[in-house]
Amino acid sequence: MTLLFVTLAGAVGCVVRYLFEYGVRRHHPTLRPWATVAANALGCGVAGWAAYQLTSSMNANIHAIVLTGFCGGLTTFSSAFAIPALLAKEHHWGYCAAIVVSTPLLCGLFFATGATFAH
Repeated sequence: MTLLFVTLAGAVGCVVRYLFEYGVRRHHPTLRPWATVAANALGCGVAGWAAYQLTSSMNANIHAIVLTGFCGGLTTFSSAFAIPALLAKEHHWGYCAAIVVSTPLLCGLFFATGATFAH
């Protein structure tokens, strides 16, 4: 049963990520992956909250559903670094560097913020 819920939570995370991408591209047509950065940061914030909050009060199944399912569907490390590689290939060095530097910093900051809210 946990597998089913992890799958459904992953699907919800994917839909949220798609809506981020759709909303950004609809209002700001750009090749810059700011929605990817935002989705990764949000996912890390939720993961930080869940890692702190759920480890003490919930069982391992809920932990897996939230972290592996939802956060796994929402965030993507592959896109976080595949897109900068494509930007570098097109000689957009500044945007490439901005994504490579900002993604881990924002994700770390949001994870810590999520953990702080859970505390």
